[in-house]
Amino acid sequence: MSRERASQGSASGATPLAAVRPIAPGDVTRVWELLRGLAEYEKLAEIVTGDADQLREALFGTGDRLRGLVAELAGRLVGYALYYPAFASFRARWRLWLEDVYVEPEARGSGAGVALMAELARLTLDGGYLALDWELDARIGIAQGPAARCDGVPIDEPRARRCVANVHHRRSDEERERKFP
Repeated sequence: MSRERASQGSASGATPLAAVRPIAPGDVTRVWELLRGLAEYEKLAEIVTGDADQLREALFGTGDRLRGLVAELAGRLVGYALYYPAFASFRARWRLWLEDVYVEPEARGSGAGVALMAELARLTLDGGYLALDWELDARIGIAQGPAARCDGVPIDEPRARRCVANVHHRRSDEERERKFP
C-alpha cells in the first residue's frame, strides 16, 4: 500500500488531486514557511521563537517525536498537519493530538485540507487510537475548513473551541470490539 494518498478536491474533478504523505526531512524548510503563514493568519507571528532546525529535530531527532503530514498539489507543498500521540488518562487509552493543520490561502478549496483530515482519521482508526483531538481558536472565529466540519463535539471554553473527533463511531460495533478492545 502506498504511503501517499490523494483527494479529488472538488466534485467536478477539475481541481488537481491533493496528495498527502508523511513529512520528509527535505520538506521541513517549506513546512516551516507554511507554519509561519499559520502564525500570521492567527495574528501570532510575534510569538514564534522556533526555527526550521528545531522543527526538524522535533520531527526526526531521537526520543518521542512529533509527527507530520504534507499536502501537495502539482508537486508543490501547500499544506501540513503536525500531530502526536497523547494519553487519555481517564480512558487509559492513547489518542492523537492535532497541533496544527494549515493550507496556504491560494490552495484553500482544493481538497488539500480535507485530504489531510481524512488521512489523520485513517491513521487514528488504523492505529487503534481512541480519538483525534484538536482545538479551534475562538479569537479568529470558527474555522471554515475541514476541521470545523468534523463530526466532533464542540466544547465551549473561554478562549477556544475544542472539537473531539471520535472517529471510531464510523466502524460497526463488532469491528470496533474486534480491532480496538
